[in-house]
Amino acid sequence: MASYLQVENVSKSYGPRVLFSNINLNINEGDKIALVAPNGTGKTSLLRILAGVEGSDGEGKVKFLKDIVIAFLAQDNVYNPNSTIWEIVYPYARNCAEHEIEEILFNLKLTDVDMKISQLSGGEVKRVAIACMFVQKPQFLVMDEPTNHLDLETIEYLEDYFSRQKCTLLMVTHDRYFLDRVCNKIIEMADGTLYSYDGNYSYYLEKREERMQNMKRDIDRARNLLRTELDWMRRMPCARGTKAKYRIDSFYELKEKAGQRIYERNLNINVKSQRLGKKIVNCSHVGFKWDNWIGVEDFTYNFAPGEKIGIVGKNGVGKSTFLNLITGSLKPTSGEIQIGETVSFGYYRQQGIEFNPDDTVIEAVREIAEVVTLGDGKSVPVTTFLNYFLFPPNMHYSKIEKLSGGEKRRLYLLTVLMKNPNVLILDEPTNDLDILTLNVLEEYLKEFAGSVIIVSHDRFFLDKIVDHLFVFEGDGIIKDFVGSYSDYREYIKEKEKQKRTQERARMQKEMQKAVPVEQPQPNRKRKLSYKEQRELEQIEKDLEVLGQEKKELEEKLSGGEISNKELQEASVRIGEVIALLDEKEMRWLELNDN
Repeated sequence: MASYLQVENVSKSYGPRVLFSNINLNINEGDKIALVAPNGTGKTSLLRILAGVEGSDGEGKVKFLKDIVIAFLAQDNVYNPNSTIWEIVYPYARNCAEHEIEEILFNLKLTDVDMKISQLSGGEVKRVAIACMFVQKPQFLVMDEPTNHLDLETIEYLEDYFSRQKCTLLMVTHDRYFLDRVCNKIIEMADGTLYSYDGNYSYYLEKREERMQNMKRDIDRARNLLRTELDWMRRMPCARGTKAKYRIDSFYELKEKAGQRIYERNLNINVKSQRLGKKIVNCSHVGFKWDNWIGVEDFTYNFAPGEKIGIVGKNGVGKSTFLNLITGSLKPTSGEIQIGETVSFGYYRQQGIEFNPDDTVIEAVREIAEVVTLGDGKSVPVTTFLNYFLFPPNMHYSKIEKLSGGEKRRLYLLTVLMKNPNVLILDEPTNDLDILTLNVLEEYLKEFAGSVIIVSHDRFFLDKIVDHLFVFEGDGIIKDFVGSYSDYREYIKEKEKQKRTQERARMQKEMQKAVPVEQPQPNRKRKLSYKEQRELEQIEKDLEVLGQEKKELEEKLSGGEISNKELQEASVRIGEVIALLDEKEMRWLELNDN
């Protein structure tokens, strides 16, 4: 395999704050790598250095293989609001024919290419950025949070696309299902060092735990041995020979190792929620329209104490509008919404909060409260509460503009929870948060005594927390599905399978009704030759076998229980099966159109 990228002694600092120092990294052709690290450790900065957007400090070098095409997907993408989708995408398509551009835009559901950027949702803008990347036909893709703001259908399309393509990837993402199904290598950035694991995310978790346990055992062993050596040092005579000198040197090396600490930053979400009565939010025939757009149509539901609801649907169907309705920040155009007297909302909005960039971290939280009540009823100063959210004392007086995107989102989450809400409304809470924060937030929400309503495109997050789903289907239609998101996807796949089976049966029934004629006549199908009839029968058998194999491969790829080698083999085979299905279905249509 050719080496696509070599990174030598790359460093980055912002003032006195060192993000990483003398990083070395090699990426080979075919590697699909996820970079994992807590917020604020420099993941985005490293990707921007690799993409040539930022420079490394000192003598660091970044070398790409000559003549390969590299595409970079930034975390946030800013375009001229008056430009159309086509005007943004087309300049990137140096090696792409016009029909190929149209196919890429169609797959990303960007069919109205004359729409202006100012008319698009955040998810649609992200799809435009992905289209700009795809039309370059890159061999190496560097992506910062590719799934942020995307709807679940698009995320699953990307999963399938990257699983089948032979491209090389380096990305930062918090989407753990995406990591499991796409990546074959995980690189963890910890304490300025890179640790590499050949395997998917599940394999990484297992091996990382082994590494941490081995480090702890080595330190414990060194400490036990140190006690023996310390006793020898105290009893040793003043006259010291060569052997004694060697043992003394070893003693100091041992002392250094025994003094090591394994620092694992632990987020601590331990916030008291206010008492919640039986009445939460009662919706009666609620509707909301804006010109010709319908966000909610005749919605009736009484939210119950303690229930945890996930909200899913494509971009632009009204999920955020719905949250604004039930929190009272938007009035319905029809129907009625009643909010219980004991309800105290904690509303984490998708767009976040507009902090004053000149404020320090401590100033921002003191505007809300000086003390915070914890789950056990105790009150602590906000300085202590900041420590729980991984803002140590040396960061309290840092200006907010110096924080990373993930640190700003974590600070925003802190400001929502410190008000002790009993009904949490979370609109895309996983965007920009690191996996460590997500794991702790998930555990907190599972135990949260109040009610939780979550809009999220993070399937792992939804599976872990919610009891049922509100599925937004468009045109104001909201359906209640009892079960996890994975249960819902299986339900949808089964419905699609049944639809295909019914369609195939309908076509076969029509074929059987066709009356054969002895002589070809104008405007009538000619009779198939014996050879063509046999070919048609074989194709129908092949389609059934290939369809079953595709289903089995999809189950294997999504199961997360196969080895890395089997994962790669299955990814290659499913691409071959899909290509064969397309080819045979096309030939089936040709034979039936004769």
